[in-house]
Amino acid sequence: MNTLESVTRGTRDAGRKLLVPYVTGGITEDWTSYVRAVERAGADVIEVGLPFSDPMLDGPTIQQASDQALRRGSTVDTILAELSEAGSAVPLVAMTYANLVFHRGAERFCSRLRDAGVSGLIVPDVPVDEVAPLREAARNNDVALVLLAAPSTGAARRRQIGEASRGFVYAVSRMSTTGERGDLTDTGRELVLDLKRHTDLPVLLGFGVSTPEQVTAAADYADGVVVASALMRRVLTGAGAEEIGAQVAAMRDALDAAEGTSADGEAGWSIPRGAERSTR
Repeated sequence: MNTLESVTRGTRDAGRKLLVPYVTGGITEDWTSYVRAVERAGADVIEVGLPFSDPMLDGPTIQQASDQALRRGSTVDTILAELSEAGSAVPLVAMTYANLVFHRGAERFCSRLRDAGVSGLIVPDVPVDEVAPLREAARNNDVALVLLAAPSTGAARRRQIGEASRGFVYAVSRMSTTGERGDLTDTGRELVLDLKRHTDLPVLLGFGVSTPEQVTAAADYADGVVVASALMRRVLTGAGAEEIGAQVAAMRDALDAAEGTSADGEAGWSIPRGAERSTR
């Protein structure tokens, strides 16, 4: 079991909910300070975006963040080098697109992730029925390949995704690109609960999870959440690492305060108050 999956399973099995903030690699000169800040604020895992010029799944905020990073001259090589130098005490997951992965070969790409201390990979434009070569390359380099499922994903493919994923399964809350939303949808809840019937991996919800209230609502049925656009929007408007850390800390505090009680007030999460985080 690789580092990412050990942490996600261990945290889930201890009754805690996973908080996974996202940072676009290279978005600013000091972008790794955001990685360190969200780690200190209570992130269990950190997703790092490797910018691509045609990010088909990303909404306006993440697209703008990627464009800014690319204009700065950021590349896969520079981002991984800076990430390796900065280090992290929590697992790192790279999110990028197939063009960057296969340009020099999946095996080489995954070995570069491993050498930089990255233990997970998300490539949303590689469908599950074409993922075998990438999955093998990831496994050869002890990198967990995380697959995504959307509300439109059929039952058979959901089962395939649950079986093929490692680390966790990424549930997409709605049929849209990434971005902040005013509320969560029932489709996300239904998807998460159905995926749990097809896999024993933790199932995390992303796309539109933006506020402490939404984080706790989603965590009532998901094993954790991924938060991206809400953080990068503030970075794009000049927020420093301490401010982003405070934003993530508010989400962590909301999750911690909700432990032991579900969103409707019924008995819920099983870990006792005051228990230590599994990754701390």
